[in-house]
Amino acid sequence: MTILKHELKQNKLSFIIWTVAIAFFMAACIFIYPEMKNEMDEASKLFSQMGFFSSAFGMDKINFGTIKGFYSVECGNILGIGGAFFAAITGITALMKEEKERTAEFLFTHPVSRKNVITEKLISVLLLIIMMNVIIFVLAISSMAAIGEKVFWTELILYHFAQLMMQLEIAGICFGISAFISRSGIGIGIGLTAGFYFLNILANISDKVDFLKYITPYGYTNGSDIINDKAIDVPCLVIGMILMIIGIIAAYAKYTKKDLKA
Repeated sequence: MTILKHELKQNKLSFIIWTVAIAFFMAACIFIYPEMKNEMDEASKLFSQMGFFSSAFGMDKINFGTIKGFYSVECGNILGIGGAFFAAITGITALMKEEKERTAEFLFTHPVSRKNVITEKLISVLLLIIMMNVIIFVLAISSMAAIGEKVFWTELILYHFAQLMMQLEIAGICFGISAFISRSGIGIGIGLTAGFYFLNILANISDKVDFLKYITPYGYTNGSDIINDKAIDVPCLVIGMILMIIGIIAAYAKYTKKDLKA
């Protein structure tokens, strides 16, 4: 487990920065809510009547004046974007950095198989994402309790679970891409994630492109749908997990046979 420990240590600073940043902004949103609560009814009516903008972020389906609606839009976007970017960056750099940093020759002179290297790097990516989400979830609950709001446990657990699965899917896809590149792929990971995000917006705006929700990981993380239905879109989630697995399999298939640059 030497490689796993090394990966966790190497990613420690990035993990701390992203976790603290996401947690801080989410907590700030929650603590602001009581100050805005009395004015939210009018704001909710306004937001629900803003046409495409309302549909894009699901504000036409929820009451923005409640803690549930406020959390799903404000905090949900922070976690949805920030968490996905962290997952993409962590996944896309996992395998390619050995060539980029010229450490491949040193690593593979040791008695360790490539499959073992891939497995330990993959575990490190998954652990970092899971740990970040656990910390953020605990902080979200604590923040709601601190402002005296009742925690909506069922919807909150489902929503955060969907966010975790979305991040793991993106990480799995980027992990697969990482095996095929040898230079910086951070731009690829961020670009891919941003593309997924905007595909979901398009799917929310128009029924004609509703099929896009089956392509983007954000399709099963819409807070308004989860809160209203108290359920996750299972078909979208299953497709997402299949894509994640394909990405991981591709990483093993490519990296075990790849001619690594020293």
